[in-house]
Amino acid sequence: MGYVAVKGGTRAIEESIKRLKFERVKKGTVLDVHKIETGMRGLIDQVMSESSLFSEILAAIAIKQAEGNPEEAVFLLRAYRSTLSRKHYSRTISSEDMLTERRISASFKDIPGGQILGATTDYTHRLLDFGLMMESEEEALQWLEGFEEENGQQENVTDLAKLPKVLDYLRKEGLMPECSDDDREPDDVTKKSLEFPSTRSQRLQILTRGQTGALTSLAYAVIRGYGALHPTVGELRVGSLPVCIDNPFNQYNDEDDSYYIGEIKATETEMLIPVTVEKERGKKEIKFEIGYGICLGQNETKAIAMGILDHALQTGNKEYPTGDEEFVLYHIDSVESTGFISHLKMPHYVTFQSKLDSVRKTKKQEAESKEESSLCK
Repeated sequence: MGYVAVKGGTRAIEESIKRLKFERVKKGTVLDVHKIETGMRGLIDQVMSESSLFSEILAAIAIKQAEGNPEEAVFLLRAYRSTLSRKHYSRTISSEDMLTERRISASFKDIPGGQILGATTDYTHRLLDFGLMMESEEEALQWLEGFEEENGQQENVTDLAKLPKVLDYLRKEGLMPECSDDDREPDDVTKKSLEFPSTRSQRLQILTRGQTGALTSLAYAVIRGYGALHPTVGELRVGSLPVCIDNPFNQYNDEDDSYYIGEIKATETEMLIPVTVEKERGKKEIKFEIGYGICLGQNETKAIAMGILDHALQTGNKEYPTGDEEFVLYHIDSVESTGFISHLKMPHYVTFQSKLDSVRKTKKQEAESKEESSLCK
């Protein structure tokens, strides 16, 4: 269910919209969209992920228009997305083809291809850098020149385009079962409303476009005791995935005839979740199950949370709310949830007056009853 504002009182609404623009520009500064695109990478990635639309420039425009409010920016971008026609469907993308810029495993120190820390705040001190107040573009360009020169002198000994999967390494050792391909046509939640019981393709789509904070909170609840033991990141990778489409002029859809149209940046996570299994004669042993997460941009916390919730929903333990797919999937969508909460600001005059009349009637009846009772005495 989606809610939008119902217009009424045209003059007042027009003045409200003028006031909104005044608040955005009243300090005499106008944010450059290109600078938002290049300088707010984390926010750009979050908005793109929750909007299910990969376009850094459009996300930057939405963020500027929304004055940095991510929920409003997502609303704007999803609304724009709904106006776009679908001219092509991409071929299936294998994450093994990712050109990796960051790849870590919390499960193993030494992994095939090595750990690649990449760009992350994980190892910073989390102290405010007041030097950023005086940072200039000239200083940034000078630092960038030195960084590129230093990088050019280092030999890249790792092929970042074909890094092996950590879980494949475990499967070769026989520590994890083989995973069979599911070649069924995935459901599209943007074309057909979600139904229960949901398919896994539906769950993954809702999770990947869910609100980052909502996913993180529910995944944290899982870890604290609502459905799972402590999970571990088997592998997390961030990088670019190639996107190809069938040749639109080839009616036979030849497997070897496709067009490369670009790449998208994504974060992929495979979570290892320990599960205690009871064997014969009451003997218990631990095995590992997998939770999967993938989302647009570098959005690591969300991808990890998605992997945890993916496993919780696959297990489907209704003893915990995090195992109830209706509870989780209906409440993590940013547009649906913020839209419903925001609609409470809209006029509810008729319904509220009806409730108020009911309360007044009850109060009147109580007063009359007390009056009659006192007269009887």
